Amino acid sequence: MDSNYAKSISLPTKESFRNLENAKRFAIDIGGSLAKLAYLAEVQKPAVRMKRETGEDNAAASYEVETINESSERLHFVKFETQYVESCMEFIRSECPALCNGNSSHQKGQHLCVTGGGAFKYRPLLEEKLAVTVDKQDEMHCLITGANFVLNQVPNESFLFEKGSDGESHFHHQNNAGQNIFPYLLVNIGSGVSILKVDSPTEYQRIGGTAMGGGTFWGLGSLLTDAQSFDELLQLAGRGTSRNVDMLVSDIYGGEYAALGLPGDLTASSFGKCIQSRYRASDGTPEKSFRQEDVAKSLLHVISNGIGQIAYLNARLHNLERIYFAGYFIRGHPVTMHTITYAINYWSKGSIQALFLRHEGYLGAIGAFLAANGGDKDNETWEEYFPTIPDVKRRERTASESSVMELGSLELERRKSKLQVLPLLACGKNYRADLFDLTNTAAARNYWIDLLKAGLDKVAKHAAYSQLGVPDANERAADFKRRFLERLSVVQDTPNYYGSLSIRKLLDMRSACLLEVGFFDPYSKEKQHENEAALCQLVALVDKLAALPLPERLLQIAKNILAGNVFDWGAQAVVKLIEGGKFQFDDSLQLVPERPWLEDGFDRWSARIQEKPYKCALIFIDNSGFDIILGIFPLVCELLRQNTKVILAANSEPVLNDVQHSELLLLAHRVGALVPAVRSALVENRLVIVESGSLSPCIDLSRVDQQLCRMCSEVDLIVLEGMGRAVHTNYNAQFTCDSLKVAIIKNQWLADQLGGKLFSAVFKYEPCSSAS
Repeated sequence: MDSNYAKSISLPTKESFRNLENAKRFAIDIGGSLAKLAYLAEVQKPAVRMKRETGEDNAAASYEVETINESSERLHFVKFETQYVESCMEFIRSECPALCNGNSSHQKGQHLCVTGGGAFKYRPLLEEKLAVTVDKQDEMHCLITGANFVLNQVPNESFLFEKGSDGESHFHHQNNAGQNIFPYLLVNIGSGVSILKVDSPTEYQRIGGTAMGGGTFWGLGSLLTDAQSFDELLQLAGRGTSRNVDMLVSDIYGGEYAALGLPGDLTASSFGKCIQSRYRASDGTPEKSFRQEDVAKSLLHVISNGIGQIAYLNARLHNLERIYFAGYFIRGHPVTMHTITYAINYWSKGSIQALFLRHEGYLGAIGAFLAANGGDKDNETWEEYFPTIPDVKRRERTASESSVMELGSLELERRKSKLQVLPLLACGKNYRADLFDLTNTAAARNYWIDLLKAGLDKVAKHAAYSQLGVPDANERAADFKRRFLERLSVVQDTPNYYGSLSIRKLLDMRSACLLEVGFFDPYSKEKQHENEAALCQLVALVDKLAALPLPERLLQIAKNILAGNVFDWGAQAVVKLIEGGKFQFDDSLQLVPERPWLEDGFDRWSARIQEKPYKCALIFIDNSGFDIILGIFPLVCELLRQNTKVILAANSEPVLNDVQHSELLLLAHRVGALVPAVRSALVENRLVIVESGSLSPCIDLSRVDQQLCRMCSEVDLIVLEGMGRAVHTNYNAQFTCDSLKVAIIKNQWLADQLGGKLFSAVFKYEPCSSAS
């Protein structure tokens, strides 16, 4: 194999082509300089199956946890230089038995969708190496299909770019979930520029363009500078100052031209200071030389401003508000994005903003894959995965390169069920799941990364303990630490690597690393222990509450929810208390502060529930053990007493000590064996257990299980419980029904942000909102 091939795909090869041996379907986009390979692979991952050890209605019946393997499908993308296509195909042929087994006779008749300028040139090679029939796909159609797909399926795919006053690059990611993305303008900047109006998944047209594109910039830059590559030319521009080359309004008029509203620093003539007659002596030698950096910067402005003006005029002509920029010219370079952003802002007078795509380089490959897969199906949801970074051990970047946006790898996993926007959300397109964005806030980002590093040993210890007796458990726990530290290092250096960085995303990265090495439910033993301890206390607690007058009972229920929420193995301040099992529910009640609480809407909620019972309550629950059994189930009993239907939404898969859906099904029956009201409600379908669709200790309500969404028509109270679901996410979310957000603040940084103290209580009640 060509030795240069290794350089082109950033070895180690096994990390670059993850799960290639299980690939089932391929597609490829072959451009002039880069090729992008897409392949669908079947991935085996651990899961748990819970089953009762004895009869369903036996309150003493515990459950056993069995680890099994489940398969899922994951879509992978790999970039490599086009000149190494042959070597890449040889590698795929040798590594992927699905494509080749000896003479590949079993694969005859299989088709490979290919797009891009190299689809025709490399067709014979691909058919020879992979024993397939090449189906050439229209390049623009694949581009549009890919753009539609990522905008619909990848959260925070699009972003605004801003260059701060400190010179730092800031990325403001947008939320497209549940929004109608059409119509929009797609400006594809390659050698030239094509401007496409996209009206629907199947309707688009080219409405304009210009020959002044990336090829113009690169070609003139090659004539005017010593830059040896496109990236080097951009780096030169990043160090340049265009006013040293361009003629400004102030150079002509001595200042601003107020009558026409032209500021003095506005460019009047690009390269105007290079006019030959002004800077050459009588003998023909130059009196003034110009820095190549300044020349490159001026050239970049010429191209970007022209593209920006044409794009804006087309958007205005067709009444479009969204303009997305893609193509080889962009490629994550802040200098390019800044100049285009400036141009759109200038020509539109701030009415339109330039939008960029995180994975614009993969759009063609995505479109080709979807063509091979029958198109983007409405009933499918894909989840962005956090892959191991093949180039983490990359060389140190130079100062000029350090600002380049690292767009990262792209892996998408097909979810088992469709995810949708929770119909109870009232904030629509303004919904932001995360309270804090760590992408552009270094101090907060570093705090959380350092905090997670500090707790890493204990997480690894619990993971190994969950598989006590398994020979390689300790070795895999150490591998988990290595993988997670690797990812933390990446986002610390390049916070936008996986899109918008939040506390939720950091926690999800940790869960992904645990799962990669086979730890699907690392806190299973702790959860079972707390469940048993809590069940022993449930009947006495329910009887005690029943004897109280309604106002006092409601207050005690509120305190119980807060006390139960203390038991959180994801909060380091709590782990110190609950390790060893001596800390009990009565102890946590003592931690609940006296009223008024940090957020105290109890009186209004109490008055509302006493005035008129709710029809249906949807409760997003948090932790196993004392939290769900002694905190939430007493609330459930009170709601059932008032003839309120209750829907309990639990995580679809285990994370930390949170309740998983299959676990909750078993716990509900055990609680029902102790509490007749719960038992009858389960039988009569007045108490329903459902998956939330979330795999996280936080929750993005723009991506919840379709079945849950179908149950929301009668819901008039939504309860979000726990620091992750009610504070880290959804703290400012508005709903079309009454909402209650309940949590104990178990992190000092978070308490400081909210103006409280460690173990402050949040009981935030808000009546239904008509916001849109």
